[in-house]
Amino acid sequence: MTAIELKAQIQQGIDLLGNDEGGLQRVANYIKRLLKKKDDPTLMSKEEFFRRIDEAREQYERGEYTSVNTIDELHEFLNNIEEEAKLPEDVSH
Repeated sequence: MTAIELKAQIQQGIDLLGNDEGGLQRVANYIKRLLKKKDDPTLMSKEEFFRRIDEAREQYERGEYTSVNTIDELHEFLNNIEEEAKLPEDVSH
């Protein structure tokens, strides 16, 4: 089924609801949930999740990680991140 056919089917269903406010509200709520899921950057497929885990393991094996052993080191690490975020993008001379 093409996108145009699906849109027509959805519109036909909405038209059949007519003035059924409760039914239309349920459709509106469902659409909001679908859009919210689509916009959520934390959502990912199972494949993407495991790909990112594999990538993190590879980075760890290459020594590309930061180790934090104390609360003071954690504060220093977080402060460094905050300072880096404040730097302008282009620092070339």
